[in-house]
Amino acid sequence: MAVKIRLKRMGAHKKPFYRIVAADSRAPRDGKFIEELGYYNPLTDPADIKINADKAGKWLSTGAQPTDTVRALLKKAGVLDASGKLVCKAEADEAAADMAPEAAAAADADGAGPEAPTGTAE
Repeated sequence: MAVKIRLKRMGAHKKPFYRIVAADSRAPRDGKFIEELGYYNPLTDPADIKINADKAGKWLSTGAQPTDTVRALLKKAGVLDASGKLVCKAEADEAAADMAPEAAAAADADGAGPEAPTGTAE
């Protein structure tokens, strides 16, 4: 059985939302799939991409072939490097940690940061 990692279209008319799934290559686009790996929402700015790196890595290491679009999404999410090779989990965690301080700084600038406690707990 040849396994593909591809997009499954969800959402309403003219409002696409995609799930990233591992599916048999003979199955229809929106049909039966083996496992859900994440999602992709192109309507938000910037596009919302959430991929479970452990599940994606498992399928890639067992020989599943991503489609061109999913390959690009995996690179953006940090699961694959620029050459298309699987990034080890430690490197992916470091990349996520590097992104976290930037997001926290942006949230503080917007005034959405954590508030200082007022009063004392008794």
